[in-house]
Amino acid sequence: MRKIVVSEFVSLDNVIQAPGGAEEDTEGGFTHGGWTWQYWHDDIGAHFFEAMSQSDALLLGRKTWQIHGGAFEPMPTGDPFGDAMNAMPKYVVSTTLTTASAWRNSTLISNNVVEEVRALKAQPGKNILMDGSSVLIHILVEHDLIDEYSLWVYPVVLGNGKKLFPEGLHVSLRLLESKPLPSGVVLMRYARA
Repeated sequence: MRKIVVSEFVSLDNVIQAPGGAEEDTEGGFTHGGWTWQYWHDDIGAHFFEAMSQSDALLLGRKTWQIHGGAFEPMPTGDPFGDAMNAMPKYVVSTTLTTASAWRNSTLISNNVVEEVRALKAQPGKNILMDGSSVLIHILVEHDLIDEYSLWVYPVVLGNGKKLFPEGLHVSLRLLESKPLPSGVVLMRYARA
């Protein structure tokens, strides 16, 4: 059975919203977009390439899929990360999209999300990688479908924003790895307990 691996940039107060840029996701009046940049370290990029090599599919919520697709779909061939993102099969969960044609190699999941994700996990293959996608992650964690969390924990408290874990949910995890970086970011890898 395949594993679902959630890979996130997360603040100390559990926020995952708009780590990459000021206009990335301003929903709810979020004004802290781009909060990760001052802490960048090359080990973060190397880790993402490694995670991609251990995965053969992306599972994303609609908003994250649209943000990623808008960035990667138009990239010319030759960018290593862009090529990897565009080539990998992608599954987008949405009740509002009618097609997944805006980003190549994408399949739309619009009904029976939990059952469809269980069926994806049951297929042979490598890991299924997720990032962003807070609404989808909340659904999957509530149904115990996430196997591993690869969290880049940043030394910042944002005060508001979309959270990785939903309020009121108890989740027990076991530590797989902890790796601090000189920038103050700590990689924390957890699996289900």
